[in-house]
Amino acid sequence: MKERIDSREAWRITIAATIIAAVALGAPYIVIVALKPVAADFGGFRSVPSAAASLAMLGTGVGGLLMSWLAERVGVRSVVVIGGLMVCAGLVLSSLAAPGGEVWRLYAGHGLLVGLIGNAGIHAPLYVYVTRWFERRRGTALALIASGQYVAGAGWPPLFERAIAAYGWRQTMVGFGVLVAVLVVALAAAFLRPPPEARSAEAHTRTDGERGKVLGLRPNAAFALLAGAAFLCCVPMAMPSSHLIALCGDAGLGPAKGAAMLTVLLTCAFVSRQIWGWISDRIGGLMTVLVGSLAQATAITGFVATQDEMGLLAVAAAFGLGFSGLIPAYMLTARQLFAASEASWRIPTLILTGMSGMAAGSWLAGALYDYFGFYAPAFAAGIGFNLANLGIIAGLLLRRRQSQPRFAPG
Repeated sequence: MKERIDSREAWRITIAATIIAAVALGAPYIVIVALKPVAADFGGFRSVPSAAASLAMLGTGVGGLLMSWLAERVGVRSVVVIGGLMVCAGLVLSSLAAPGGEVWRLYAGHGLLVGLIGNAGIHAPLYVYVTRWFERRRGTALALIASGQYVAGAGWPPLFERAIAAYGWRQTMVGFGVLVAVLVVALAAAFLRPPPEARSAEAHTRTDGERGKVLGLRPNAAFALLAGAAFLCCVPMAMPSSHLIALCGDAGLGPAKGAAMLTVLLTCAFVSRQIWGWISDRIGGLMTVLVGSLAQATAITGFVATQDEMGLLAVAAAFGLGFSGLIPAYMLTARQLFAASEASWRIPTLILTGMSGMAAGSWLAGALYDYFGFYAPAFAAGIGFNLANLGIIAGLLLRRRQSQPRFAPG
């Protein structure tokens, strides 16, 4: 089986998995692109569509633990097929929410079906699945599969904007739901096959020589710090992606320009993510997290400082270039610090804390906007979360340096 590791077959499967993710993970972007018209249907509160997007993110993270467990028992293909069908069902349910009421349909459709069962059956299981096809190029492969979310964000919003303008957000949800079901089921059936068996000799990759310790800490204590850092990191990460179109509208730019801005941000994220993957294979996951978090913190300050079209375009591009390596770097760190046999729960747990942070960030930005009437306080809060993340990661790197064995010369 070893000849299948890092093989052409492995890359074909990873590309197919990336396309599946790019299609299914586009579902929450409809309510993001339609933030203003959805809010207008439910009392004018932007926190309503922001909460729906947040519930989809949170559900994807929470459900990832269960769906990854299920994939270990029935196979990733079956779980991904279930996920694609549930995304379709969730969008249809959300589209049935009547103006001025029945907001529960929007929340249940996004949180329960699109998130908890749908994308949860695709996002985390595919991460775990792809790591089992690679050893030497694992960071690069993780960067590719993680790019599915940004392919979705770059490609779908302009199409959604046109469809919403022509047919309305409800019809757009129904049409896209059917497309997700057809494409995901077809690709899963054609490409997703059982991965090579993990080598029984594969064990922990320790950064120190101390038996039973990771970074000089108990393994679960080290993992808890890593998961907490992922949450803090993802709070500011979600703010521009969820609110950039609305921010552009407040600056006097039309919906089409707002969608184009989001496309620029996520296109830059997709391109740079492949570079971050190459870098992480050379400097390691934890150092990549530190560098990427610094880049994200620097870029997000630009959203506080600028409101004109060219300035927002430059900041959106810089933000996309900066933050895109973070999620796969956390996954790679988990594989480098902990045993392969633990990947089926450690990776979904990191996804859960990361998606929880993104859900919190998307909702917090909407809530702070509703309170203050502009977005600067939300981005300022995001910077604070980012600085806390940097503190944890810097501390873990310092512990790694201190726990490395020192040998006397000669």
